[in-house]
Amino acid sequence: MTSSAEPVSRAERKKQELRREIIDAAFDCFAERGYHATGIADVATRLGIGHGTFYRYFQNKRDIVDHVVDDLVGRITGALTAENAPDAVSTLAEYREQSARIGEALGRIFGEDPRVPRLLLFEAPGIDRAMAERILDLFDLAAALTSAYLSHGVELGYLRADLDVGNTARAINGMILGTAVSSLRTPEAQAAQSEALRRVMYDGIAAR
Repeated sequence: MTSSAEPVSRAERKKQELRREIIDAAFDCFAERGYHATGIADVATRLGIGHGTFYRYFQNKRDIVDHVVDDLVGRITGALTAENAPDAVSTLAEYREQSARIGEALGRIFGEDPRVPRLLLFEAPGIDRAMAERILDLFDLAAALTSAYLSHGVELGYLRADLDVGNTARAINGMILGTAVSSLRTPEAQAAQSEALRRVMYDGIAAR
């Protein structure tokens, strides 16, 4: 069996590696100085490259943040396919298992590089109005995705017929966001917090 994909050349691999190194160096500078106090010179100096090299990969430091948001959206939507797609299950038991898988996948996405949620949640909204709107758009996308899972459950009857899908989706995402923020300080508690979140979703907090 042959593959139609073109092999990546050594030169292209080196370009990809340098691009990633620039992003990593920029993240480090943002963490140390803050986004607005970081200049291209700081990033270039950290890597030992010239300004011209930087501009061959990114238009400016703002372009790096756009790249990070694009990458995050792609990874999140990629984790919600196949067995984790909104219409992939048909019972409450299957949905509980699915939500656990999704929680683990999102935990890996945000946990692999804690600088990503820190940048998106604390630095990016203050960059400029356009970026603040983009972060709000990201939250709206997340609400729409969660709504799709809830709507499917209502349609098949394993979730309550009177469920306020839109507002419930935002409430669930608010809990997920809170877990992400908390894990920046206590990453070891993420699994337990995710489990607690799912218990609230399915069992509530009222004594039975």
